[in-house]
Amino acid sequence: MSRNARKWWRSHKQRVQQQQAVPSHTPLHRELAENEQQLRALYANCADVVFRSFRIGGSTRALAIYIQGLTNNEELERTVLSVLMKTKLPKDSAISKLLDNVVSVSKTHELATFEDCLESVANGYPILLIDQQQRALSFGLARWEKRQIEEPMAEGVIRGPREGFTESLQVNTALLRRLIKTPALKMEQMQIGGYTKTQVVLAYVDGLVDADLVTEVRARLNRIDIDGVLESGYIEEMIEDYPASPFPQILTTERPDVTCGNLLEGRIAILVDGTPFVMIAPTTLFSLLQSSEDYYQRSIASTAIRWLRYLFTVISFLLPSLYVALITYHHEMVPTSLLISMAASRESVPFPALVEALLLEITFEALREAGVRLPKQAGAALSIVGALVIGQAAVQAGLVSAPMVIVVAITGIASFMIPHYIAGISIRLLRFPLMFLAGTLGLLGIMLGIIVTVIHLSTIRSLGVPYLTPVGPMKFSEWKDTIVRAPWWMMNERPHLTGDYQKIRQGADQKPGPEKGGDPA
Repeated sequence: MSRNARKWWRSHKQRVQQQQAVPSHTPLHRELAENEQQLRALYANCADVVFRSFRIGGSTRALAIYIQGLTNNEELERTVLSVLMKTKLPKDSAISKLLDNVVSVSKTHELATFEDCLESVANGYPILLIDQQQRALSFGLARWEKRQIEEPMAEGVIRGPREGFTESLQVNTALLRRLIKTPALKMEQMQIGGYTKTQVVLAYVDGLVDADLVTEVRARLNRIDIDGVLESGYIEEMIEDYPASPFPQILTTERPDVTCGNLLEGRIAILVDGTPFVMIAPTTLFSLLQSSEDYYQRSIASTAIRWLRYLFTVISFLLPSLYVALITYHHEMVPTSLLISMAASRESVPFPALVEALLLEITFEALREAGVRLPKQAGAALSIVGALVIGQAAVQAGLVSAPMVIVVAITGIASFMIPHYIAGISIRLLRFPLMFLAGTLGLLGIMLGIIVTVIHLSTIRSLGVPYLTPVGPMKFSEWKDTIVRAPWWMMNERPHLTGDYQKIRQGADQKPGPEKGGDPA
């Protein structure tokens, strides 16, 4: 960032603080009128902010402040306002006596500064200010409309939990706490965003995660200085190691079981208020190619499906380029009968194979994107029409050949087998430069593209963890959950990510059998 840009950003932050009208740690006044004047100035032209004046016991002046739509008005009236109006407050009474003897709200705490009051009101917690008291009370009576817990659309399973995260941070942390009940599950909360003040939670299991990893992630989060955070993607791009890489270095998921599984392996989860997507780090390339259902099915079936997924990931990456290279430069590698058939189908096509492949691939990507953006019913109809009508019409018009349509269709199906959407996008993006290399250099260009890609994958890291772990660097002990999916009774050790870790995850000799008794001892 240039000097002028830094100067502008500093002046912008000063304007933001001026608009907020109070310094960060300005203490509350003893006089209620002064506090009310200051807060009304801050919330000028805010029609949804309610200032409710009343008297405690008919004598002491008090003021309740809350936001309509974020606060449980009924509970506030029943448990706070109506009770205080009937309570006689002695002149020397402290705020703590209200908490101990009068107010029945379970989640309450004292506030000492204007900043604390603004934060509490913004989060939906009503505050109470009392005359001649230099502290305010905050009540845990937040309530707002939120989506019900549903199965994630992008991570559906045949066998496994059907619940997914929602846009509510409290609901998401509760889902994690319900699965991991130990107090070793730590959740550190912080705010990011000058205007949005978005709540962010850093979750990890103490004793399983490397302490240096927690320190590094915490430092990267605290370093973020931005106006607002509306989705976890903002934070993801701010904390990743290699922002120029097409490969994601942070795993995102909507499933609590996936998040808990990674927490139990010593990883860190970052939850952001307002989005159902949770970030998990560090991650590897093989983690992006694994599905949660791999761990719920029998190991033999899961291993076969995992191998199939690896195979079709390679097909999605290489198939169009191989077709272009063979048709353009390496006819001798194609069987004669197949070559004659392909030549006959390409006889009326006016474009070279590279242009033909690019035309179909770009059209397929456009149809895929249009199907995602349109409503469900229209999106499904568009996919069918695009695949059948446009493809058939293009072949009959002589714009593309039938073998190329088959190649692109197989490539599209292969890309759909990648479990995580963001990983599929990376493969789809790299497919285009690889096709250019195949169209100009043939198989030599494909090999060059593969070598460059492997070198890049070997170079990048995710929070210090090599991206190709456990293949590069080689860790044979972890292949039982990478190349294959070994039975659970064989996976005695956790994967080694960074630094110190708790190696053993289960007891010895867990293999079942008829000779084993029922006594775990």
